[in-house]
Amino acid sequence: MKLIDRNITNIDISHIVIKQMQDINNAKRPDLVFEHMDATQMTYPDEKFDIVLDKGTLDALMPDNEQAAVLKQLRTVEKYFEEIKRVLRHGGKYMCVSLLQEHILKELLSYFPTSGFMFNISRCHQVEAKARMEEGISYPVFMVIATKATQLPKDLILLELALTDDTPERVSSTNDMMSAILCAQQSAMICSSLRNKNTTKVGEIIFDLYRPKEKLPRYTVCVLEQPRIRKAKTYAAFIVPQGREMDWLFCTKEGRLQVLDNTGRERLAIFILNREHKFESLDAVQAELAECVRNLAPAGLCGVSDIPYLSLGPDIAVRSVCYEGDSIMSGPFVVEDIKKDGHKFRRLVFLSNPYVIQSEMRFMKSKNVHKKGKKLDFGFLACEHHVYMSAGVNTVIDINEPDEIMIIGLGGGGLCSFLHHCFPKLKITAVEIDDAMLEVATKYFNLILDDRMKVEIADGIEFIRYSIRCKKKYKAILFDIDNKDTTVGMSCPPREFLDSTQLEAVANLLTEDGIFILNLVSRDLDLKNKAKRALRLAFQSITCYAIQGEVNEIIMCSLEKKDKKEWGDILKLAVANLNKQAAARKLSSFEEAFDVSALLESLSKEF
Repeated sequence: MKLIDRNITNIDISHIVIKQMQDINNAKRPDLVFEHMDATQMTYPDEKFDIVLDKGTLDALMPDNEQAAVLKQLRTVEKYFEEIKRVLRHGGKYMCVSLLQEHILKELLSYFPTSGFMFNISRCHQVEAKARMEEGISYPVFMVIATKATQLPKDLILLELALTDDTPERVSSTNDMMSAILCAQQSAMICSSLRNKNTTKVGEIIFDLYRPKEKLPRYTVCVLEQPRIRKAKTYAAFIVPQGREMDWLFCTKEGRLQVLDNTGRERLAIFILNREHKFESLDAVQAELAECVRNLAPAGLCGVSDIPYLSLGPDIAVRSVCYEGDSIMSGPFVVEDIKKDGHKFRRLVFLSNPYVIQSEMRFMKSKNVHKKGKKLDFGFLACEHHVYMSAGVNTVIDINEPDEIMIIGLGGGGLCSFLHHCFPKLKITAVEIDDAMLEVATKYFNLILDDRMKVEIADGIEFIRYSIRCKKKYKAILFDIDNKDTTVGMSCPPREFLDSTQLEAVANLLTEDGIFILNLVSRDLDLKNKAKRALRLAFQSITCYAIQGEVNEIIMCSLEKKDKKEWGDILKLAVANLNKQAAARKLSSFEEAFDVSALLESLSKEF
C-alpha cells in the first residue's frame, strides 16, 4: 500500500498552544508543522494551500452581541476571509465545521458566494448521531465548503445545499439557503426537545415538513403525549390517509387526543399528507418519513429501529382534483374526488380552511363497470347536520302541496339536491352570494335547476329584505352559511345574520306555522348563548340539538308556542316520516348515511 505524503500546516495565535502541540506530536507525527501565527495576517505567499480547514476559528472571531465592538470584530472577520482567499490556490477549498448560528451564516453568505467561490453547505448527520448517542442531545452540525473558482463571472452565484444524505441540490439565492438552514435548525430543536422531555402539559406540538426546493409543506406533523401508562416507553407513528385529514379525529385537538388514547401509546406522531403533493403508496410514505419518525422518538425508547406505523387501512387512499377555482368571496378552492371506506366521494374544499369539508356527496355504486362512480347519490347526506335540517323542514311542509322554502347558503348544493329529490312538489329558493358556487354546484355536484329549484345570486340579508317587500311567505327558512371572518369566533353563520333586526325579518317571512332552522357553529359558549337569547326574543319557542362529536348545533325556531315535549314528539315523527319518504323516492342510501333508529333514540333522551 502506497502511503500518501502529508503536508499539513497548523497555526494558532497562542504561543502556548503551539508549544503544547509540538511536544505532543514530535514523536508520533513529526511531519506535522505547527506555527504561531494570526489567521487574519498570515505570512504565507499567495496561493500556497489546496485546503484551509477551519477548526473553531470563525466561531471564535464572530461577535454574538450588539456591543460597540461588533463592527470592529466584523472587520476582523472580513480580513480573515480575505486571507483565506489569498492563500488558497484556484480550485482550493475553505472547509469549516460549524453549528451555523444565524449571525455566522449571514457573514459566510455575504462574503464567499460574491467573492468568486462556489458555496456548499452539507449537514453532518453522522456527527449529530454520535453526539446524540454519547451526550443524549445534539444540534445540527454543518460542513461549509467554499471552492475558489478559476473563472467565475462576477454576477454568477453558485450555491449548493445537502440537508439529507442525497446529492446536493442547487439553491437559487442566499436567502433561500439561509431559510433552509434555519428551518433545519428549528426542526432539530423541536426533535431534541421531544427526545428529552415529556410534553404532556403542552398537549401537542404541530409543525410542517418540507422537501428541498418545495415551497409548500409535504406533511403536517402533530406530536401528542400522555402520562406513561406502562413501565417501558411506547411510541408509534400514525399516517392519515388522504382525504381523512378532515375527519374530526384528525382535524381537531380533541380528536387527535382520542386517537392517542385509543392507540395506548405514551407518544404518537400523526402525519397528515398535504393535498398539494402526490404520494405513491403507504410503503413509500413510510420510507420517506422513517428518519423523521426516529428523530421524534423519546429518549430511552427500546427498539428505535422498529417503530410501528399505524393507519386506517392498507393504503393512503387516492385524491384527485377535478377542478380548481378562485372565488372572490372565498378565495381559492378545489373540487376533488376521494376514495374511502370502499366508496368514492366528491368534495368542495376552501383552501383558506383546508381541514373543513364545505360540501360532500357520494357516488353511487353501479354494476355496470363503464358507469361505475359516474352518478352522484342524492340520497346520501354526508353532513350530519343536514339530516336534522331536513327533518325540521319535514315538520312543516305538506308533501302533496307545492310549499316553498328558502335556504341561505348553497355550497355544493347537497342539501338542496336531497330535498329536491325527496319532496317532488317542494319549491326551493337557494340564495348564494358567490356566483362561483353556482357553477360548482351545477357542473360538479349535479344540482338540477328547474321550476322547483332556483338559485338567486344575492346577499342573503338583502334578499330577505327584498322578499319582505314582495310579501313572500315561506314554510321554512334555513341558514347554512359559513362565516368568512375568522376573527369573530363563530364559523356559521356570519354575525350580522343573527342581528335582532335580521331575525325579526326572518320571522316576518315565515308562514304562521313556519319554522326557522339555523346551523350554528361556534366553540365560544358566550357567543352561542348570545345567539340563543336573540332567537328567543324573535320567536315564540326554540329547540336546540347539539350534534355529538361535532361543533354544529341545530336550532329550530317557531312562531307558535311549543314546550319541550311537543318539540320532541314533532321531531321524532318528522324523522320517521323523512325516512319513509326517502325510501319511497328510492333514496335508499339516506338510511345508510345515518342511523335513523339511533337518532330517534337520541331525540327521546334529549327531550
